Order: sequence, then C-alpha cells, then structure tokens
Amino acid sequence: MSWGIALAGVVVALGGLLQGLIGFGLALIAVPLIALLDPTLLPVPVLMVATAHASMSLAREFSHVDWRGVGWAMLGRLPGTVVGILVVDALDPKGFGLVVGGSVLACVLLSVTAWRPQPEPRSLVTAGFASGSFGTATAVGGPMVALLYQNQAGPQVRATLAAFFVLGSGASVIGLLAAGQVTAHQLWTGLALIPFLIAGFLLSGPLRKRFDAGGIRTPMLVVAGASSVVLIVRSALL
Repeated sequence: MSWGIALAGVVVALGGLLQGLIGFGLALIAVPLIALLDPTLLPVPVLMVATAHASMSLAREFSHVDWRGVGWAMLGRLPGTVVGILVVDALDPKGFGLVVGGSVLACVLLSVTAWRPQPEPRSLVTAGFASGSFGTATAVGGPMVALLYQNQAGPQVRATLAAFFVLGSGASVIGLLAAGQVTAHQLWTGLALIPFLIAGFLLSGPLRKRFDAGGIRTPMLVVAGASSVVLIVRSALL
C-alpha cells in the first residue's frame, strides 16, 4: 500500500467517524485532502466510500428516516446529477480543483451561518439539486441537505441523510459510469479505502449517543475550510 493511500485512508477514517456522529462530514474532510494528493481520483472513490458509509448508517438507524424528506430531495438530486456529470466532463484539472475547493468553502461558510432553514418540499428539492450537482462533480453534496435538518434530533438527521446518500451517491456513481468518467484506478482506490471507512464507522457506534456533536463541529469546519483554501490556491497556480 502506497503512503498516499494510507494517508487518504486515515483521512477517510476520521471522516467516517465524524459522519457517524453528526450525519455528514466525510466528504468535507476527505475531498480537499485527497484532491491535494491526486485530483484525478475525484470524485469516484469518495462517492464509493460515502455510499458504503451511508448503507451502514441506514442499517443502524433505519427506523428514524424521514422518507418524505428523502423523496423530495431525490426529486432534485436526479437532474442535479446530470449537471454534475457535465461539469466533470467539461473541466480541466485546474478548473476542477477550483470547483472542488470553492464548493467545499461555500459549504463551510453556509454551515457557520445563523440561517435556520426547514426541511420543506421546495427547500428540499432545491437542496437536492445542489447536492446532485456538487455531489457528482466533487463528491461534496451532504451539507446542502444537512443544513435543512440542523434543528432535528440526531438519530433522524443521521438516518435521513444516510438514506439520501445511499440513493444519491449511488445514482452519481452509476451516472459517471454510464458517461465513461470512471477509471479502474479510481475503483481500486475506492475499494482500498473501504477498510479505513469501516474502522471510522465502528468507532462512531459507542460514541454517537454520548458525544456532543458540537464539540467537533468547529475543528471539523476549520480543517475543511483550511484544506479548501489550500486547494484553491494550489489550483490557481497550476
């Protein structure tokens, strides 16, 4: 195993721990750092581990899913996925790096705002479309929908986002495959990261009911924001 995969694996494990506790955060942590290691790996490996994590989370807290909200969000996610595929096909590595960094930074800024949205049909469809676009192009699609559930109970947030990610991330991978945007190297990298993801997920199990998610929210956003700024600067200098 190369040092790059090992380092990416540690990042994915930390992201898996965070997402297991608060419902999202895997892509916010993993995407900027993996993009710094090798931009050509994105978005497929992160979408693969996101789908795997969501499947495990859904099985763990299935009874708490807001299926009505998932349905409305998926109504926007599917056309958004098409837009994301077009973005992947059109951008060069520099442009792609700027999109990844900019989208992550935008998510971070939205996450620290005092805005308190509600999971209503119109906002869910809009967030689903944005999630499909950014999620397919950069693997960062969680915060758009997560923000709508920020005032809901922890189990509902985690379970609902997990159900949305299973359907949404899975659709993005299938769409990218159909468009010929997936390489064998990306697939093998995604598979190599799964054991690290499982380790992070398992660590979140005994902690999720006792852990105050606000305790790690600020450092998580700081790391994601700093990584995105580094990526934007690096891409701009290419």
